[in-house]
Amino acid sequence: MVKYSIIYRRGQRGKLKRGREENEPLDPAGARERVFQRAAKLLAAKQRSVEELRERLLEGRGATKANVEEVIARLREYGYLDDAKFAQSYASLRLRERPIGRRRLQRDLWLKKVDKQTAAAALDQIFESTPESDLIDRAIAKRIRLRGKPKTREDAKKLFDHLLRQGFEFELVSEKVRALSKHDESATDEHG
Repeated sequence: MVKYSIIYRRGQRGKLKRGREENEPLDPAGARERVFQRAAKLLAAKQRSVEELRERLLEGRGATKANVEEVIARLREYGYLDDAKFAQSYASLRLRERPIGRRRLQRDLWLKKVDKQTAAAALDQIFESTPESDLIDRAIAKRIRLRGKPKTREDAKKLFDHLLRQGFEFELVSEKVRALSKHDESATDEHG
C-alpha cells in the first residue's frame, strides 16, 4: 500500500508526495546506494576518519553494518577515505591555525577516532618539519602580544598552565617560562 504525505517545507505546502510505508524495507541495492550518498555528503562537508564515518553512517536510516562496510571499502578504493592522509592534513591544518603541542594534537586525533600508530606516524612527520620548540616560541609570542609579559610569579604560572593546556611537554614549558622569567629579572636588575 502506498502512503501519501503532505509536504510542509520550503513553500511546497499542499503538494502530495508519494512515499513508502514506514515499516516497508528498502531494497538492498537502494539501501546501499542511500548509504553511499550519505557518506559522500558527509565527506563533502568535512574530512573524517574511517571510524568516525562508520559511526555516522550507522546512525542513518536503513544502514546495516554490511552496507556500511561495503561503502567504506568502496570509498577507500576510490581514495576518498584514508586515515593516514586524514591525520596528516588535520594535524597540519591545526598547526597552521594556531601553535599547539604534540600531546594536544594526539588527543584531538584520538577524539577523531584515528588509531594510535597512524596518529603517531602523522605527528612524527609533522613535527619533523616544524619542531615543537618553534611552536612554543610562537605560542609564547602570541600570548605576550595579547596579555603582555608576565610581571609576577602568578602571571608566569598562568602562562605555564596555558602552555600545558595547549599540549606542550612539561620540560619544554618549564625551560621556556624559566628562561623568560630570568630574562625579565635580568632586565629589571639592569634598569633598577
